[in-house]
Amino acid sequence: MSAAALAHPRLRAWPVSRRDTLQLALWNAAEIAEATGGVASGDFQCAGVEMDSRDIRPGDLFVALQGEAMDGHRFIDKAFAAGAAAAIVDRPIDWPHVLVKDTTAALHALAAAARRRSGAKRIGVTGSVGKTGVKEAIFAALDRTSRGQAHRSVRSYNNHVGVPLSLARMNARAKFGVFEMGMNHAGEIAPLADHIRPDAAVITTLAPAHIENLGSMEAIADEKAQIFTGLKPGGAAIIPADNPYYERLRAHAEAAGAEVFSFGRSAHARVRLLDAIPAANGGASLVTAQIDDTRLCYSVAEPGEHWIDNSLAVMATVYAVGGDLGAAGIALGEMGGLKGRGARHAISAAGGRATLIDESYNANPASMRATLAQLAQTPASRRIAVLGAMGELGEFSTRFHEQLLEPIEAGQVDFAVLVGEAMEPLVRKMGTAHANGLGKAPPFAHCANPAEAIAALEEYGLNAGDAILVKGSNFVGLGRLVDHFVSRG
Repeated sequence: MSAAALAHPRLRAWPVSRRDTLQLALWNAAEIAEATGGVASGDFQCAGVEMDSRDIRPGDLFVALQGEAMDGHRFIDKAFAAGAAAAIVDRPIDWPHVLVKDTTAALHALAAAARRRSGAKRIGVTGSVGKTGVKEAIFAALDRTSRGQAHRSVRSYNNHVGVPLSLARMNARAKFGVFEMGMNHAGEIAPLADHIRPDAAVITTLAPAHIENLGSMEAIADEKAQIFTGLKPGGAAIIPADNPYYERLRAHAEAAGAEVFSFGRSAHARVRLLDAIPAANGGASLVTAQIDDTRLCYSVAEPGEHWIDNSLAVMATVYAVGGDLGAAGIALGEMGGLKGRGARHAISAAGGRATLIDESYNANPASMRATLAQLAQTPASRRIAVLGAMGELGEFSTRFHEQLLEPIEAGQVDFAVLVGEAMEPLVRKMGTAHANGLGKAPPFAHCANPAEAIAALEEYGLNAGDAILVKGSNFVGLGRLVDHFVSRG
């Protein structure tokens, strides 16, 4: 014992919790074997869990998943060359391993074991727009609340593989776990909710994302609401009070026995916006909210009206799981933009620097409107919008792409680059507006792919003080355009 500890009896009497007695390693061989019903080749410990050999870090457990087109066992040697400590496999190998019958089933079993052994309060997050950003903000708030003992799913690991992988990575010492859940078709949310079995389930908002596969907004609402089926008894349902489908969501939540924490601007919202003062330069907002009988004032670093609403969802969640609202407010004031979801870059331009806003990861009609509105509030000498096609809209695609003309005009866009074949209806509408002299559509270029969009921007020329919004569904590949201009410095 140190001299300092001997000198201060209070240090010797520091309370020890159950978490303090848990091992620091994420998994050891015996635990993995017991959880999966497999046989361990020997004794080992692992610091992480990974399913992609390219992402392996020293000490990771590599799960050799076998799919229709790819067999992870082909990459065993690469995984160990990168530093893997062991692997879960369905055939014997010459490296440390746990041998199981089915590696996918083993991953699910490991996730269930992680859930059972942890006392962490778990939060599931879904919605049509803003899932990843809200998940990251909730994590930041709870990580500050718990002094670094929060866990989250990384990237957009939100499907039938990503969710169990994220659970399997949760350390036994975690006090909170935040997990994103996504879907493309009906029937996908409930199994994910059953994996997580959350203490709190969050629906950010509802919008016509994936309407091609679900057919109607009512069906989208019903599918998202399946997150409540996995709630622990007496769990919390965090739902948007201002959404047209609020009552539908509330009915699902109450049917699941949840306590409802609604958030928004409506008078009936339990977490209600009282006032929001955006910064003059389009940056941080100062928010005042009423949470039951508590009034709270905090700042939101992420710009845009949609982030004011997101912050209410975050506060509702922190309140529901017993977190520190003051710490959550500090975390919201310190958050920076995420890659592909609002990150801002200063890039080289004629005469100085321009601002590139990277929203290249995803897009749907609601998020397009929100980001174009934020572009209008961004100080700039010129505003340029690079907009990629929106996917999974089915028979609604033509109408939703045509309807982008109004937010483009409202966004005070000086030049638009429209990328992808699905943008053709908008191209026709913008051309007609010019020909008739009836609209305010800006000059634009229609490009087939990111390479053509890069050429169009370079031909147009970027000047100091420009603001360039890059927004589109991930399949369009506008991240390559972002990388091109950011890499130039």
